[in-house]
Order: sequence, then C-alpha cells, then structure tokens
Amino acid sequence: MLLAQTPTLETIATPTLWAVTIGAVIALLVLDFIITRKPHEVSMKEATGWSIFYIALPLTFGAWIWSRYGSQTGVEYLTGYLVEKSLSVDNLFVFMLLLTAFAVPAALQQRVLLYGIVGALVLRGIFIALGAAALDRLSFAFLLFGGILLVTAVKILRDQRKGEQHAVDIDEMRSVKLLRKVMPVTSDYRGPRLFVKENGVRMATPFALVVMAVFVTDVVFAVDSVPAVYGITGDPYLVFATNAFALLGLRALYFVLQGALSKLVHLGYGLAAILAFIGVKLVLHWAHGIWSWVPEIPTLASLFVIVAILGLVVFTSLRSVKRSELETVPSEVP
Repeated sequence: MLLAQTPTLETIATPTLWAVTIGAVIALLVLDFIITRKPHEVSMKEATGWSIFYIALPLTFGAWIWSRYGSQTGVEYLTGYLVEKSLSVDNLFVFMLLLTAFAVPAALQQRVLLYGIVGALVLRGIFIALGAAALDRLSFAFLLFGGILLVTAVKILRDQRKGEQHAVDIDEMRSVKLLRKVMPVTSDYRGPRLFVKENGVRMATPFALVVMAVFVTDVVFAVDSVPAVYGITGDPYLVFATNAFALLGLRALYFVLQGALSKLVHLGYGLAAILAFIGVKLVLHWAHGIWSWVPEIPTLASLFVIVAILGLVVFTSLRSVKRSELETVPSEVP
C-alpha cells in the first residue's frame, strides 16, 4: 500500500544488483576521468549535455525501481533522490567559493570537482554502512539522526539570516594548515598535478590544497546527507543509489548553474526546512516504535512537502533578486 511506510533495514538489493550498481558507478567515474584527462574549459553546450544525461539516468533507474519493486519503493527512491539532489546544490555553492578562493584556472575546475565527487562517494559509502549498522543495533539511532538534522537545520537557518551560510576562510581550514606544515607549496598551478619535485624537494601544488579543502567539506556534507536520506528510506541500497546518482552529475551541473547559483538567495531557508521536516519525521518514527499511537509521516506526503518547499524557495529567490535589481536601477531624471 502506497501510504503505509515504516523504514526498515530490509533491502531490495541482491549481491548481483549491488555489484552491477557499484560497477556502473565506477565506470561512470572512469569515463569522467577520461573526459577531464586533458584540461579544458567546459562549454555550456558540453555541461548541458552531460547534465541532461545525469538527470535522465537516475530518473530512468527510478522508473525501473518503480516497475520492478512497486510504488512504495519507487516513491522512496524518488523522494530520497530529490532530497540528495537538493543538498548537492548546496555543495556547489561551497565548491564555487573554494574554486574562486584558490583562483583555480577554468581548465582545471572540472578535475577538482571530480576529485570532490570521488571523495564524497567514498565518504558517504562509509557513512551509509555505519548508519545501517547503527539503525540495526541501536533502537535510539532514529532519534539520534533526527536530532542531528534538527541541529543542522537550526545552524543553516541562523547562518542564512546572518548572511554567512557559505563563508569560507581558506587560511583557517585545518587541512590547508596541515599540508602547508608538512611540505612546501608551489606558488602556481602545475596543471592537474598534486605534487611536484623541484631541486630535489617534494612540493605540493595549490591544486593539492584545493582538493584537500574539498575533501574536508565532503565530510561535513556527508554528516547531513546520509541521515537525511535514511529519514526517507531504511534500505541501505536505496540510500547509496540516491547519493551516488545525486553526486555523479555534480561536475556538469556546476557549470550549468554557475551563473544561477547566486540567484538562489533563499536556498538556505529551504534546506533548513527540509532537514527539519525529515528530522521530525525520524523522531516520530522512533516514538512510534515505543508508543503506537504516535503518527508517522508517509513517504508520499514527504515527497509532496519537499517538492513544495523547493518550488517555494525558487519562486521567492527569483522574486527577491528581481526586486533587488529593480531597486538598484537608477530612476530617470526629468
């Protein structure tokens, strides 16, 4: 039944499906490495083409999940994918600031993003496994995950209201400080090379610094995203699939949305609302296991709420930007 939902750790995936999925993800990553092997500036045509591909692929996979495993599983997958894709757009803001702060040449930006995606996939795979183990063995894990999301939502909301939601201080990043202490850093980029040897001395490049900074941000985003999707489905396979599909298209999506990202001025409010909603959903699920009279939020209802929040955020963001632009246009002097 579509509206009946209680997240469990049962999985639809057989070992074969896991192997095929992981193999497909690795193949797509290898393809991306081949594409970025020769550094070049990404054109809008190239970025748009790959973005369409990476959106069509998970939607096609979702249609197969729906037809093969039923509407309940299909809704869980699509809702989880939508949540992860929304959170990944927030990743792009930070990536954009990091690339700007490190003055990464346009030709090298896609390789930095690719390293970031690989790091994110590895980290989220670890977090997904740890999350599954926690949910399977600890009865209060849903409460813990819900608390993490609620705290994160409050932080995002506070930062948004202060206008600091995407502040990045390169010199204060521990990863950057650590690498600079371990070895000297060249003053300029040496293509996509992480390390070089000059006069017998091994040196890191600014490319290595930005990659390390991206890896650190990957850890932060994994802490938020994995509990969020576990609030939609308890199937570790669906959690992995939604994370993988949301991340794989980030490299191309970055160049498509690069100009539009600054217009989503209310995205922080939307993400805070989504994370708070899922946090409440997890807390209610935990409480329902103790007191059966406590209601749970159906996955289909979650999908409608998330779509409504994202639609409202886009509408209010564009309206706010348009209003600001009109206010800055100088009035004509008669």
